[in-house]
Amino acid sequence: MATPSMEDYIEQIYLQLEARGEARVSDVAEALSVLPSSVTKMAQRLDREGYVHYERYRGLALTERGLRFGKKLVRRHELLEQFLRIIGVEEENIYGDVEGIEHHLSWNAMDRITDLVETLEQDPEFIKKLKRRAL
Repeated sequence: MATPSMEDYIEQIYLQLEARGEARVSDVAEALSVLPSSVTKMAQRLDREGYVHYERYRGLALTERGLRFGKKLVRRHELLEQFLRIIGVEEENIYGDVEGIEHHLSWNAMDRITDLVETLEQDPEFIKKLKRRAL
């Protein structure tokens, strides 16, 4: 089972690979505001856990398991952002709120939030009402 910290690294590596086609230790360190040595340590741990292929002085690569999990983590983040927007949370608060809650929700809770978002999106008038109330 991945820890919240492991999830953050996997998510960031996934995002780097999607955006740039590569994930370098220095870029992951910058994105997470940590030292490159911290990324190296975590990359070694993620390698042992089967999420990452880590080779010194090379970029980071996700295993098939890491790719699947990274995609799931990014989707969770996006879905929570979408949910908070729908219910009218102010835009400047959304990223911080998502970062604060994403690791504390079960995957079952995420499934229910997914169902709720999909249902709400089918009723644009209800979404407008929610946003008006948030003002």
